[in-house]
Amino acid sequence: MVPDVSTGSDSRGLIAYLFGPGRRDEHTNPHIVAAWDMTGAPDPGRDPAATYSQLARRLDHHVDLRTRELGGKKPPQHVWHCPVRTAPGDRYLTDTEWAEVARRVVHATGIAPDGDERACRWIAARHADDHIHIMATTVRADGRRPRTHQDGRRAQAECRRIEAEFGLRRLKSGDLTAPRTPTGAERAKSERQGQTVTARQWLRERAYAVAAAVHTEADYFTVLQSLGVKVKTRLGPESGDVIGYSLAAPGDTNSAGEPVWYGGSKLAPDLSINRLRERLPHQEVTDRPRFAADPAEPWQHTITAIQTAHFTLDSDDHAAAQAHLAAFGDALYNIASATPGPHRTELRAAASAFNRARRSATRADHQAAHALRQAAKELAYASNEPGGLAIALLFATVHLARAAAKWHEQRGHEQQAAAADEAFHHLQAGYEQAAAPVLADLTRRAPRADIARRFEQDLRAALTDHAERILADPTWTALTTTLAQAETAGHNPRRLLAELGVRRELDSAERPAEVLNWRVTAQPNRRAQAARKRSTVSDRPFVSAMANPPATLVADRPQPQSLRTGR
Repeated sequence: MVPDVSTGSDSRGLIAYLFGPGRRDEHTNPHIVAAWDMTGAPDPGRDPAATYSQLARRLDHHVDLRTRELGGKKPPQHVWHCPVRTAPGDRYLTDTEWAEVARRVVHATGIAPDGDERACRWIAARHADDHIHIMATTVRADGRRPRTHQDGRRAQAECRRIEAEFGLRRLKSGDLTAPRTPTGAERAKSERQGQTVTARQWLRERAYAVAAAVHTEADYFTVLQSLGVKVKTRLGPESGDVIGYSLAAPGDTNSAGEPVWYGGSKLAPDLSINRLRERLPHQEVTDRPRFAADPAEPWQHTITAIQTAHFTLDSDDHAAAQAHLAAFGDALYNIASATPGPHRTELRAAASAFNRARRSATRADHQAAHALRQAAKELAYASNEPGGLAIALLFATVHLARAAAKWHEQRGHEQQAAAADEAFHHLQAGYEQAAAPVLADLTRRAPRADIARRFEQDLRAALTDHAERILADPTWTALTTTLAQAETAGHNPRRLLAELGVRRELDSAERPAEVLNWRVTAQPNRRAQAARKRSTVSDRPFVSAMANPPATLVADRPQPQSLRTGR
């Protein structure tokens, strides 16, 4: 059961919507199921003599009294509105049950506490099977405003109790950091146009993908515009600096033919201008990452940063952990863009799912996750992945997503834990699709028997306690191929196994050889590094996102048909 609290100032307009036919004639049998006074609330849905104006006057009675006291000035945002919707698959509630839901919600939120004769006037209107709309005017009979602090959170808590008592699907509690859900009108518009997502959702995904790849605020707006998104900035009256912004999807217009704008914070809390600036500080070109001479470096840097993030989630530094989760959300978009193959669909789904897990009420120390965010940006502009490094990176993301779900669960962040778990399953599916042919190829190219026996001796010497489990793992043969490659790259296999075996524990790994295989894969080529140190050829300079945005942001991200052809 989902409540959605908002406020406004047009009581008659809201009443006309509640009792009208709807934007596409979807309102059937609109009527009042509960009110502050059922005998005193005219019902335009059931009483032919009742009108919208009559109901509005009765609801606004105390507002009008307060207005006269204020010299003709209505209190701001005096209309309180809270749709309450059951979850998909729930049974339909009766009018009597919805009436109880409404009374409990207005009591819990402070609109009309039980037994308070001076409480606000309110109604609950039903015009569909699966939801009601609770409307109130927030001036009490004594002229005071109600105490509605954290009314959204209190409504959620009461709905969780109602779900348990009514035998409904138990949803996850939130912490007011979730993005706004599309309105019924937005959903109806997308359905009419044959789209699977609303303009708000499409813009949110595009904004997250661009924010993950660019380095400055200016680049953010420029790249969005290059991708067809309309951008409108709001400037401070004195400083002339940008203090806010809004986005509009191409072709998405209102009845007057004007673009439909969505403010950054209305897309998601961490897409507001202030939250973006925490992650996109102004930087000089010389401070930005450069394309590496070795194409493996961006992938290795990202793997290392993700491993560091994993350690941070195990620490007591909650602000740093929250920052790494936000940076991991950015990294997932860039990994999906940089990784070719059919599993990219799963990676994109993981990035989208993790958006809910990247935010919580814990304030993030974004500087603590600078390395992960910068490594992921390097990856966004890197060339195609070199060999199995992309699989090693996916393997690391699977484990970090699972750790993120556990971190949120331990802190009671139910929605975030569920989102991280959903992302984990997408990443796991993507990893398995990508890893199977690579592991099969490594197994096929296994080294000679004498070399494999030498690696077994190295394993027994370096990881005595784990050796039998590793040797019994079906991926041991693939690991011998990877060890042979590492030896060719300048590593000592025995020393490398000892080092990687203690980096994180292996006891809980179902396939410890598979874990070690990707840890070994992620190690840099020592001989190549030594050769580059002797070289006098400098790295090619980083190209600004303003001039050269990643092609995948333009060509590879799926778009609703209307956004390709005009909405």
